[in-house]
Formats: sequence, structure tokens, C-alpha cells
Amino acid sequence: RLSCIRNNVWLACCGVVSAGLAVLSSFGLMLFCGVPFVVTVANAPFLILGVGVDDMFIMIASWEQSSRKQKSNVKSRLAETYAEAALSVTITTLTDVLAFFIGTWTAFPSVRSFCLYTGTAFVFCYIYTMTFFGAVIVLNHRREQGNRHWLTCMPVRADQDQAETSCLYNACCIGNCSRQSSQPESEHPMSIFFKRYYGPFLTNKWIKVLVVLLYGAYLGGSIYGCTQIREGIDLRNLASDDSYVIPYYDDDEKYFSTYGPRVMVVITERVDYWNETVRLGIENCTQNLE
Repeated sequence: RLSCIRNNVWLACCGVVSAGLAVLSSFGLMLFCGVPFVVTVANAPFLILGVGVDDMFIMIASWEQSSRKQKSNVKSRLAETYAEAALSVTITTLTDVLAFFIGTWTAFPSVRSFCLYTGTAFVFCYIYTMTFFGAVIVLNHRREQGNRHWLTCMPVRADQDQAETSCLYNACCIGNCSRQSSQPESEHPMSIFFKRYYGPFLTNKWIKVLVVLLYGAYLGGSIYGCTQIREGIDLRNLASDDSYVIPYYDDDEKYFSTYGPRVMVVITERVDYWNETVRLGIENCTQNLE
């Protein structure tokens, strides 16, 4: 926003902080419970940040929608916001938590730890969004009502003659560059597009038939793709195209695939290798294995 009063930079930053608090809380709880921290868990904060920012946008959009219903009571506006946004946020969180907690049934310890950390982080992300970020929205609303600057939270002077000051000063210190008083914002252009154009277009009967046909083709392709899935992994796909690893695996498969994998023998006991009798016993053991 160009207005120094309606600019919500701190609100957006608090939405990111909310996701960060969820990561810290979940990681602290899991480490306190003794869950192993593996390197794959380091990717979890990026997932939490994506979902947390998405929930933040949903909450802000619902708050903006409630402002157009002419409700001056902050409690009524916040209740309306939660009534609109909480359902979407809850469904998103439940599906994510269920998906990751199902992943804890795997036999791989690293995957199990990753799913435990990430699933718990989603739970904390939901808690902080419903509590911490809702409070931040109210505080930001009170700042706007008090006509305070978005950065310094100092009262913005509205009685100064804007014609005598520069456009930059007006935008940063008074309200906006257009030399007009701050008014309640109109509906967002993206909301107007979806409501007036995209919605009526998608509900046309021929478009609905086309969407059903496209979804049927997509579903058929998905089912066919599932039948072609093979268990396992090709190690060539883990290296870049110009890596020396790829010709190594090509040559290994071409010249040595008939021999099978190498078998290694580990002696776990204390062995006196200086003793010739012991060395001969090891050689005999190797020959028997061959």
C-alpha cells in the first residue's frame, strides 16, 4: 500500500514470525522428548513457512471482508474473521497433520523423525495463527484507527498543508502521495476479477462440461501413471548430468552387472593378525565363502 497508515508491513512480518515461533516450539518439544534430529528435518521450516504465510493471507483477506460490512466493533469484526477463515485454516492444517503423522508409520527412522517434527510444527502453526496472529491483526487495526505511522507508530499529522510539501514527504509522513485524505479502501481488484468475471465464466454449463472432461482425462492419466510406478531409485538421478558418477554407473551396469553386488565380511572379535595360524584361518574362511 502507498499509504503510510494503511501499509501493513509489520502485519506481514508478524505472520512470518508466527510460522517461526511454530518451528521453534515444535523443534524444542521434539528435542525435549528425545526424538532424533536428522538432516532432513532442516527442510521442515520451509514447509511451515509456506503454510503459515498462506494462513496469514486467509486471515487478512477475511479481516478486510469484514470491514466492508460496516462493523465498528472490533470483537464483531474479529469474530466474523474467524468465522470465515478458521474453517479453511483448520481443514488445511488437519490434512497436513494427518498426512505427516501417517508418515511416522514408516520403517525408515529418518523419515519418521521428519514426519514427527513437521506434523508437530503444523499443529503449533495452527495454534499461533489462531491466537498470536489474531491479536496482531487487532493491534494493527488500533494503529490504523489512531492514524499512526506503519513504521514508527507515531501519530501522523493530517492538518499540514500537503501542497507545500513534496510528494515523497506526503507518502512517507502524511498519508499518501495523491494529497487526499486516507479513506477506507475499496475492494481488491483480484477479488473483483474472481467475483465478476471468473466465477460467472466457470459456472457456465458448457464450461462445467469441459471442466468435467478435463478432470476425467487428468484422472485417467493419473491412474495410468500409478500403474507404471516402480519401487526403487536409480542412483543416476541423484547426480547432475555432467557428473562423472553417471558414466561410472553406466560402465558398472554394462561390464559388472553379471557378478552381482559385492559381499563384505566384518570380523567383530579381537584378532591377532600377527599370528600366522590366525591369518591362515581367515584365508580359509574367505575361500569357503567364495
